[in-house]
Amino acid sequence: MDDGFFDGSFMAFLLYTLWIFILISFIFVVIRIIMDVFRDQSLGGWGKFWWLFFIIFLPILGTLIYLFARGSGMAQRDLEDVRQRREYDKEYTKSLIGEAGAAGAAGEIERAKSLLDSGAINQAEFDTLKAKALS
Repeated sequence: MDDGFFDGSFMAFLLYTLWIFILISFIFVVIRIIMDVFRDQSLGGWGKFWWLFFIIFLPILGTLIYLFARGSGMAQRDLEDVRQRREYDKEYTKSLIGEAGAAGAAGEIERAKSLLDSGAINQAEFDTLKAKALS
C-alpha cells in the first residue's frame, strides 16, 4: 500500500523534518511578535488587541503584515533593551569594583588619609594604619 508521504522513504523523512522545522520557527516568530506587541509603549490597548486578534486568527497573514509594518520598530525596541541592559551591567560592575576596592588595602589607606587630612589622626597613627593595611 503506497500512502505517498507515509511510504517510509528518506525523502519523505526530510520533507517532514523541513515542515517541522518551519512550524517550530513560525511558532517562535509568533511568540516573539506577541512579546513585542506587549512591550511596545507607543501602542495603545486597542492597537494591541487588534494586532493580537489578527495574529491569532490569521497567523500567517498577520505575522507577515506585522513584520513588514512594524519590523523596524521591533528591531529598535530590541536595540534599546540591549542598551539598557548594558548600562545596568556597567553600573552593577562598577559598584562591585568599588566595593572590592574599598575593602582592599588601597581603600584602607584612602580612609586613613582622609582621617589624616581631617585632623582626626596624626602622622604617626596614619603610618601605623598604612603599615597595617600593607601587611
